[in-house]
Amino acid sequence: MKLSKPVSRRDFLGAATAAGVAAPYFVPCSALAAPGQPGANDRIQVGLIGAGAMGTANVKQCAKYPDVAVTAICDAWKRKRDALAASFESKPKTYNDYRELLQQPDVDAVIIATPHHWHCRMAVDACEAGKDLYLQKPMSLHLAESRVIKNAVLKHKRVCQNGTQIHATENYRRVVEWMRSGMLGKPAVVRTFLMSNEGNPPDGLGFPPDSDAPEGLDWDLWVGPGPMRKFNENIVKNGWAHTLFLDYGGGRTCGMANHILDLPFWALDLGFPIRVQSTSSKHCVIDNTDAPDTHEVTWEFPEVTMTWMMSQVSSFGFNLQDVDRYAKHGAPMEKGIQRRLGYYIHAEKATIFGNYGTHMVVPQVAELVGAEPPEKTIPPSPGHEREWLDCIRSREEPSCGVNYMHKVNTSNNLANLAMRLGRELRFDPATEQIVGDDEAAKAARPEYRAPWKFPEEYL
Repeated sequence: MKLSKPVSRRDFLGAATAAGVAAPYFVPCSALAAPGQPGANDRIQVGLIGAGAMGTANVKQCAKYPDVAVTAICDAWKRKRDALAASFESKPKTYNDYRELLQQPDVDAVIIATPHHWHCRMAVDACEAGKDLYLQKPMSLHLAESRVIKNAVLKHKRVCQNGTQIHATENYRRVVEWMRSGMLGKPAVVRTFLMSNEGNPPDGLGFPPDSDAPEGLDWDLWVGPGPMRKFNENIVKNGWAHTLFLDYGGGRTCGMANHILDLPFWALDLGFPIRVQSTSSKHCVIDNTDAPDTHEVTWEFPEVTMTWMMSQVSSFGFNLQDVDRYAKHGAPMEKGIQRRLGYYIHAEKATIFGNYGTHMVVPQVAELVGAEPPEKTIPPSPGHEREWLDCIRSREEPSCGVNYMHKVNTSNNLANLAMRLGRELRFDPATEQIVGDDEAAKAARPEYRAPWKFPEEYL
């Protein structure tokens, strides 16, 4: 069944009832066994929307647990959904249109791992269909969409985990404990960065010509609420490449910053920024993408300033240990094209810096020289997907639920909006509104391509 235009949930359910198909249901907690003790017939039935690399990784991680059954795979590209479905012994059903998947009674929860421009509409539709959701990062492409997703999840009492899986690491937990202990003093400024040669300057992704979509790809559905354009192989090359088209991916900041900003937001308990400045350029990577190859952002929060630096031109990114080793021993710098990312939190008594896997404290006062780390107070994660599954049973909000991730995502969305408009934005944390800039406030709300509708009722 191929749906050529959006249909309301009421219309779809009416048609299903007329055809003798049972209306969708969600398995209540009381009907499910305790986490880790699944019964024979009470497994959480998971469907995947978006069969790319991240969606595949997420759903296969869920499938490892005995209390999970993968029952549905959806993608607008037939070869992707068929290939992934064939890898499961459970033989999940396949769907071209996600709305059909959402109406299935054998789907309790969905993983949404599509290009970013689809996240809001799909998340709202999943909530209205009574499905819990694992929503890959970023939460949304536009500022208004972030608030819509949060409100829809809360209104329909759904469990939503945002796919910032680095949040589950032990390393991040230890940094949070350092900052919350007070041992390092009050933070003054946070610096975050993503430096890479991934852009392959100056050639980038090249200039392949626009063409017809390959057989089996429903290009109209892939574009969905985004602006229609001719198919180009670079847009669908992989999950990294599509972020370089602003209409569908929002650039590398939108695609990656949530992972890195998550740590300072968590460690410093940040809320919303009050002022955002953002500049960008594309001078070195020459190809048919339109996202910048360099992006600089400054967020002012009530009690701290945070910056972001992104480059697709150089993979050198504050390799202090390498620099120190070279200065002392004449050893060569770390070689190779790779992605370097991380954060610096400059506080009164010390700086703590690191990346996904490591961190280091650089004391500025004698009392911290050789100091032992603070006591471990944050319990280990069972795994980001496992935590989501456990929360489906308990109905608790996961660690990267919408109340928390909406704050991180709002900062990310404001950075991109300031970049697009080319000026500073001011934001009121109390009202969650852009202040004194009607044009920016209007631009924060996307215009969806007809017949798709922006779910403004959740604003």
